[in-house]
Amino acid sequence: MISTRRIAAAVGLAVGVTGLAAPMASAAVAPAPKPLNPIAELDNLAVSEIPTQYQAAVPKVSTQLAGLNRLNSGLDELHQLTDLAAPVTGLLDA
Repeated sequence: MISTRRIAAAVGLAVGVTGLAAPMASAAVAPAPKPLNPIAELDNLAVSEIPTQYQAAVPKVSTQLAGLNRLNSGLDELHQLTDLAAPVTGLLDA
């Protein structure tokens, strides 16, 4: 897996590049370049040092974040259910 420090550095780099690209794009006469996507940059960075034949085996950061979002949604639904059931089961004072 990718270390936390490496992910944090990549996010910081993506945010910094986005912050630097925005003022330059507004000052340019030419049409602005397409907006940078930090998650896509993280996906590219995650496989940058891995040989090409093994890159497909590495899970993408975007896929992992989507899984975390689904897990968070599931936990929210579970929390709603336990909030409704708690007074009935006597776990919390009504």
